[in-house]
Amino acid sequence: MSKSAKIVFIGAGSMSFGLTMFRDMFFSEDLHGSTLVLVDTDPVALERMAALGRRLAEAAGAGVVIETTTERRTALPGADFVVNATAIDRLRLWRLDYEIPKKHGIRQTLGENGGPGGLFFTLRTLPMVFDFVRDIEALCPDALFINFSNPESRIVMALGKYAKVRTLGLCEGIFGARSQVAHILGRPAETIDVWGAGLNHFQWLLHIRDHDSGADLYPLLREKEAAHDPAFIPLDRTLFRSFGLWPTCGDSHTGEFLPYGWEADGGDDRGYDFAGDERVRAEFRATVEGVLAGTAAIPNWWMQPSGERGAAVIAGVVHNEKRFIESGIVYNRGVIPNLPADLAVEVPIVADAAGIHPVSLGPLPEPIARLLAVQAGVQQLAVEAAVHGSRELALEALLIDPVVASTAAATAVLDELWEVNRPYIRACV
Repeated sequence: MSKSAKIVFIGAGSMSFGLTMFRDMFFSEDLHGSTLVLVDTDPVALERMAALGRRLAEAAGAGVVIETTTERRTALPGADFVVNATAIDRLRLWRLDYEIPKKHGIRQTLGENGGPGGLFFTLRTLPMVFDFVRDIEALCPDALFINFSNPESRIVMALGKYAKVRTLGLCEGIFGARSQVAHILGRPAETIDVWGAGLNHFQWLLHIRDHDSGADLYPLLREKEAAHDPAFIPLDRTLFRSFGLWPTCGDSHTGEFLPYGWEADGGDDRGYDFAGDERVRAEFRATVEGVLAGTAAIPNWWMQPSGERGAAVIAGVVHNEKRFIESGIVYNRGVIPNLPADLAVEVPIVADAAGIHPVSLGPLPEPIARLLAVQAGVQQLAVEAAVHGSRELALEALLIDPVVASTAAATAVLDELWEVNRPYIRACV
């Protein structure tokens, strides 16, 4: 007998991630007969994505029922899975998270998951996520909460410590690292298997192997990397040469956690391409509207799996398939024994009807564990600042962050960004 599920998708008005979920649910995983409830506070964006979802579900013959609501508490009763892809005023606030510290001399690479930007992203996001989770605890306590929103590590850590809901974070960073390795090796990424462990956006590939033979590819990678174009992800390659393992998932992300991360941009402090992001979103919206109006055909790639693992996790649980997932963010509890137990870590997982099972790859090499322990302390203190709505803890989190090199700058940044984020900061435990 075919099994189905009720999946609630909060933040479904997000066109890019909404399309990703549709592609994976409708074109790659057996979730026929399931109900997908799309939730968003923007009714226009919500109806746009619902219309797109129905078009794609019909094209796939997926047999998925799509419902919509702007009230999440209406959607949650009976839910088996709750997917989160929300952000508060994402681009405007992210730009301020980057530009205000830069004005005061703090050099960030992205200002998203580390540094002052990562702190304030945490401060404004956790109260909103706890609102979701308290509703889940009350209305569908057995549901699995699958989080795609940043800052992933801090969200999963906070929920592991202060909530009762089952939580999994998902990120495609490990596949980015595999693609980088494949580029240097000059071979297709699908011919390579990678096993990683560490922090989100700061995993380390403990094994790189040939998919067919299982042969260790690290010796060949070291040989080819030494002669490769030096302009290609220089920061990650410096770490590779220094620590002996390949880090995920690109210089901008890795650089968020390191005082010398800015060097990867050649000292230009360019940051994220906010204008480019807005341009791509506008172009994508125009394409979606053309498809819905019937003036444009559905692009072929919209009807192919995206490679994200959200639908794969759901199918593994629904069908009790013991599905191996290359990477998931979980509350540590000893999975990486030489990192704190009350930390969110990223490791391989297995998903089945009993839930999510982290796969321990053992301790990290001690120098790498010590490097990650610095960031662990920053993330732990940032979470405490956010869940208690504490300005004092927020300042302490800035002062222990290796990206912050000035007490005067830390205080000035705190003053300005606290005011910007004041409408969203509040105690949530």
